Order: sequence, then C-alpha cells, then structure tokens
Amino acid sequence: MVKAFIFGKFLPFHKGHEAMINFALTKCDFLTVLVCCSDKENMPATTRQKWIEKTFETERKIEIKSYNYLESELPNSSESSQEVSKVWSAKFKEFFPDYDLVITSEEYGNYVASFMDIKHIAFDIPKQLFPVSATAVRNDIFANWKFLPDSVKPDFAIKVVVLGTESTGKTTLTERLAKYFNCSSVKEAGRDLIANSNSFEFDDLHLVATEHAKRIDTAIFEQSPLIIIDTDIHITKSYANFIFDKTLEIESRIYNSNKADIYLYLNNDVEYVQDGTRLSESDRNLLDISHRQILQQHNIDITEITGDWEQRFDKAVTTIKQVIETNDKKHSP
Repeated sequence: MVKAFIFGKFLPFHKGHEAMINFALTKCDFLTVLVCCSDKENMPATTRQKWIEKTFETERKIEIKSYNYLESELPNSSESSQEVSKVWSAKFKEFFPDYDLVITSEEYGNYVASFMDIKHIAFDIPKQLFPVSATAVRNDIFANWKFLPDSVKPDFAIKVVVLGTESTGKTTLTERLAKYFNCSSVKEAGRDLIANSNSFEFDDLHLVATEHAKRIDTAIFEQSPLIIIDTDIHITKSYANFIFDKTLEIESRIYNSNKADIYLYLNNDVEYVQDGTRLSESDRNLLDISHRQILQQHNIDITEITGDWEQRFDKAVTTIKQVIETNDKKHSP
C-alpha cells in the first residue's frame, strides 16, 4: 500500500492545488493533505481545511489534517531552502513515519524527500497547467477569481448591499455599479415575486427571503468576487413589521447568505415617482423610518448615500473601492 502526503499553506486553496491533489491520488493508495498554519497568518487552519474537505468530499482515500505552528519555533513552511526543509522533514517524519511518497509543486520537495528517505514526485513546478499561486490570488483576487474552487469563493466574495425605501434608485444604482465594476449583481426578489407593494400576503415575504438568499448564493460563483445586491433580508423584515405589524422569523442560513461587507443606504431626498405599484409617498417615507429601525436593531452599520443621481453614484463607487482595499488587507498573511 503506497501512502503519500502533500503539505502546504493553501492560503488560499486554488485550482493548482486541486489539480496537484488529483494527480497525487493517481500515484498512491492513500493520501494525506497537511495544512500548515503559522501563528502569523490571519486565515485559520480550520477554514483552509474546510475548503479542501468540501472539494474532495466524495473521495474516500484522502484525509485532510491541519497543523498550527509558531514561527518562533519552526521556520515559515513556504520558504525553499535545504535548512528549512531539514527542520520540517523531521516534523513530517513524526507525522508520517510509514509514508512512501511526498508530492509537491516546488523544488524543495526534493530536499524533503531526501531528508525523509522517501520518494518525491513533482507536479507542474513551472506552473504551466495552472499559472497561479496563492500569493497571486491574495495580491489580485479579481484577476485570479477563476482559479478559486467553489469551496473557497464564499470566503473571498465581497458583498455590497444597496438599501433604501421605495423610489430611491436602488435598482438603477445596482445596475450601474455592476456595469462600472464589471461584476455580478443580484436583482431584488421582492420586485419579481410581489407585483404591487399595496397587495400581498405575509407568507409572500418568506418566499421573497428564500428566493433572494438563493440568488445571492448563486452570484458568489459567477465571474467576479464583487457582488452588488439590490436590497436584503432586513428590508424584507421591515415590510413585515410595517405592513402586517408582525415579525418575520428567518433561518440563520438566510441571514448568513445576506451578510454583507458594506451596506449603502439611499436617502429618500430624491423626487418620489409613483409607478402604480408603490406605496404612497407618505407611506414610503414612513417605511424609510421602519427600515432604519430594523437595521439599527440588527446592529447594521450603514453608509448614507445622499444627493442627486451622480453624487450618489460617485459616493457609492468611492465607498466600494475602499471596501475592496480593506478586503485585500484582510486576506493578506
């Protein structure tokens, strides 16, 4: 029985890693993937392990393990040198005393195999099959989004929600922002499922909540990490309170789907337009108060968007760019 192991930071796990694991599975009878996580890194080992486990959840001859270490005690595992490899090889010998094979996509795989007195099989060291690295992904998530497996994308998606009462330009702004950033967008489910704000049933709001969460979950796997979302679950709950004076009970999974990085709230300081399906202007303004109360109750921090249409667009663009910059820092080691 040939037993092999792969090790790495997987920060993040990408399709090059996935291909290497698939290759390794053809070379052994049992494979262990070891996630090495330094105390200097922000992304927990459990998250990285989850990515790989989900990707290979139907594969029976693989196990995923994680190892948390202190850089004060062990050198950074991504450094390529004989000295570093010697130290880590001793640790790997403790973990894998009866293993026959190590598979890597790095030159240091030869050092590790030599120190452990086992065989090394290299996989695509020039990175020709998948021209990507974890560093490249962290440095430019947009350019390398296509290289992330679906299991990873939810943790790197950047969700921007556009909120506000009726007739404040949410749909128009959502579409314009998605075009500007060349990213995915999510249409408001309520507008599709409820034709008229003056005529619907309480149970319709449950359908809206479920459908809207489904649309957000689907958008995560589209062409961009950035998703502009027209309205969210808090607005649906606000309608329940405002129209029916009832609380809409929501499953945690729906809240999780709706959780965003930034909430842009469109002030109602623009001209009201009645299209025949909206609340009256006075009710629309009362609904604005309801929205804000619900958001406050759920501790949602909003970025207020005011002014004319161009001012709103410019403020939204500036805010989103700041969120993207913050997100890049969050995912750096």
